[in-house]
Amino acid sequence: MKLIFEKSVPGRRGVLPGPSDVPASVNIRSDLLREQSAALPELSELDVVRHFTELSRRNFGVDTNFYPLGSCTMKYNPKVCERIAGYPGFAHLHPLLPQLRMGGMLTQGALAILYEMDLLVREITGMAGFTMQPLAGAHGELTGMMIMAAYHRDKGNKKSVVLAPDSAHGTNPASAAIAGYRVVSIPSNENGDMDIEALQRALNGDVAGIMLTCPSTLGLFDPHIREICDLVHSVDGLAYYDGANLNAIVGKAKPGDFGFDIVHLNLHKTFATPHGGGGPGAGPVGVKEKLLPYLPISIVVKRNDGTYALEYDRPKSIGYIAPFYGNFGVIVRAYAYILMLGKEGLRHVAEIAVLNANYIREKLRSHYTPAVDRICKHECVFTMTEKMAENGVHALDIAKALIDRGFHPPTVYFPITVKEAMMIEPTETESKETLDAFLDAMIEIAGQAEKEPEKLKAAPTTTPVSRPDEVAAAKNLNIACL
Repeated sequence: MKLIFEKSVPGRRGVLPGPSDVPASVNIRSDLLREQSAALPELSELDVVRHFTELSRRNFGVDTNFYPLGSCTMKYNPKVCERIAGYPGFAHLHPLLPQLRMGGMLTQGALAILYEMDLLVREITGMAGFTMQPLAGAHGELTGMMIMAAYHRDKGNKKSVVLAPDSAHGTNPASAAIAGYRVVSIPSNENGDMDIEALQRALNGDVAGIMLTCPSTLGLFDPHIREICDLVHSVDGLAYYDGANLNAIVGKAKPGDFGFDIVHLNLHKTFATPHGGGGPGAGPVGVKEKLLPYLPISIVVKRNDGTYALEYDRPKSIGYIAPFYGNFGVIVRAYAYILMLGKEGLRHVAEIAVLNANYIREKLRSHYTPAVDRICKHECVFTMTEKMAENGVHALDIAKALIDRGFHPPTVYFPITVKEAMMIEPTETESKETLDAFLDAMIEIAGQAEKEPEKLKAAPTTTPVSRPDEVAAAKNLNIACL
């Protein structure tokens, strides 16, 4: 097929390369050689610079606009944390350098950060020990489920069921299933909390544990969370904490105090690592004392002489779950962020995250229908009003209309327990002015949804592509212009 380069002009050059100083090989097989020259675009240097600069201006990022995505928000990432993670002593460090002996001094600082990061997140979560290896939140979930399985296997328990609320993140049941468990969904009650009676009916000797997010994906703190954990413990099950929403309670409360045995953290969600585009991520996993033997190898230990080393002699460990020791740069960012804020700073993060979410909830509750009309934590969930539904307006229409107004859409159609859900998380870092501008846009859209629904359904009108067939695009990915 002939490639089409819309801006290419035959004979135009941006650079004139000099003669090659690399000797030509005479050993290349003729069937590997091109029959004709490669088809490349022909452009001047200025054409190329302007083309890619123009493309970059179409990018939507946290440095340019507000991201109100719920559940896994792209929050502000302090530039100082980026700078620290980029220090040559961290960025240029090779994981195969020796821990001790010759060259060991090159790695001692990195091992110290891993060791101290473990201590910091233990204090934050109420766990007894952590592994920093998991490369993402979902990877942390799987690691936690593997630890749960190893614990029961070691005790001789033949358990095959993991419980999860109907509002759970989709990765929860997926992680449990990959670890070999059958997932049973527990419904929510009219208040958006887990139905305790339904949980009690589901509990039996076959239950290995439960996976919970607290606050939930509805942004609600379940007042029965300790009772839920105790009920699961009564059948020798373990309670797993999905840490995606930790920034709602960080510094204020510890999952370990609620009764959780296993915790994973999303460093990209709570501790300053950029989120979006698929990574890199980090999902450290912490456990209570009885589960420490099952943590992945290796574990960073501090020796009597003050040096740090990796410990591999752990016979009950679930083994390796990541190459080397996870995404080290991500961990450095989080380490710097935690040290900068300190205990009181982390408490302030939770306070402002909750304040901002409730400010949005209160300002929009008369324009959209709250999924559950009660005080929320870090995020709030709405659905359409009856009038909007009668006009055929969907959550997707609201999301598309926000694009025209310069805002990234909130999460839509999740949690799946809410029809036409719109999940909004303002995070702790956005100013009141930014929130007010977003609220003005949402209120304007609400009025248009009731008075001019057809215009709303045409949005966005300011983008190169308006409404692609997203299902077809996912099934027939086309990454080249042919």
